[in-house]
Amino acid sequence: MTVFTSKTLYTPLRKIDDALVSVEDGAVVSVASREASQAAPNKGITDFGDCVIVPGFFDIHIHGGVNCDVMRGSADEMNKFEIFLARHGVTSYFPTTVTAAQDATLSALERLANRIEAAKDCGGAWPLGIHLEGPFLSHTRRGVHPPVDLVEPSVAAFDKLWQAARGHVRMLTIAPELNGAEEVIAEATKRGVCVSIGHSDATLEQARRGVTAGARHATHTFNAMRPLDHRAPGILGEVLTNNQLSADVIADGIHVDPTVIDLLFRAKGIGNFVLITDAISAAGMPDGRYQLGTLEVELKNGRCTRDGNLAGSALTMDRAVRNVMKFAGLDLQQAVRAASMNPAKAVDIKKGTIETGAYADFTVLTPDGEVRATVIKGVVVQ
Repeated sequence: MTVFTSKTLYTPLRKIDDALVSVEDGAVVSVASREASQAAPNKGITDFGDCVIVPGFFDIHIHGGVNCDVMRGSADEMNKFEIFLARHGVTSYFPTTVTAAQDATLSALERLANRIEAAKDCGGAWPLGIHLEGPFLSHTRRGVHPPVDLVEPSVAAFDKLWQAARGHVRMLTIAPELNGAEEVIAEATKRGVCVSIGHSDATLEQARRGVTAGARHATHTFNAMRPLDHRAPGILGEVLTNNQLSADVIADGIHVDPTVIDLLFRAKGIGNFVLITDAISAAGMPDGRYQLGTLEVELKNGRCTRDGNLAGSALTMDRAVRNVMKFAGLDLQQAVRAASMNPAKAVDIKKGTIETGAYADFTVLTPDGEVRATVIKGVVVQ
């Protein structure tokens, strides 16, 4: 048994001072204050001093990093990418596809399924499922997704993707206004997929029909969405006012103005506010040209663009946590929740908490949110 201790721990709902976390066989055995539970002398103790132990971050929307694109990365590149994620506090993630030709997408889904099935003892962040961003997106709000590869939603088309991924699809971004979208939303929901509305030009009524069919989340809110209008509120009217919907946001200060991130937090509340990175292979790299699926994207001065349009980000999750503390006035405990427990709750996976029986996946931060260490299944990986 190993014991980890620090000045503070966030579960994230509770704060424990002078915390002791006992870990055995990769799982949390107990969580208590030093005053309430003394560590036995024969236990190995790792003391993180004045740092804060928090649940490991969970990025449900990420395309790559350190020159690795998840749709194309080799095993070695994926290893390096997952270690990079762990260095930035991420212990779990959803490798996320981008719209591409069907053959390329199906091959990528098969490789990602292999990765998920082989990652039980990985040395970095572990992939827990696939996020399909496309191909069921609006032509009007497609962003950089190639128009030639967008597909009209159908259960048959979705099932083909599902079979290639061997059932590992856990999240689907879809434009609810498209013909056939409601049937796909209902079928995906029945299979346990978190359906997220995004890349959409939906009216308010069309968005509401998507939610009625089973959608329960919103993808990179404000980006690739019909703008909010006071007489025609559109998809954002539903996202901002429906308490049954959680919503994620790219908090890099580039995709969404900090004041609008503050607005989103006020609208959704601490329980439904989710941080993502939408990072691509350029994350962690110098300025240059990088891949996003089959697309080439330029990174310059922190912005990822293709033909003048934003194309993912170079954001890391620890930076997103620190940013949202400045942008929306969250304290560290709230910001951590938005990066751990909230995304896990949105996709209905038991992660993002530090409690008895949970995997011993946690991140060690300074009080300002800088990563000092990451622990995955009870093993310090940084």
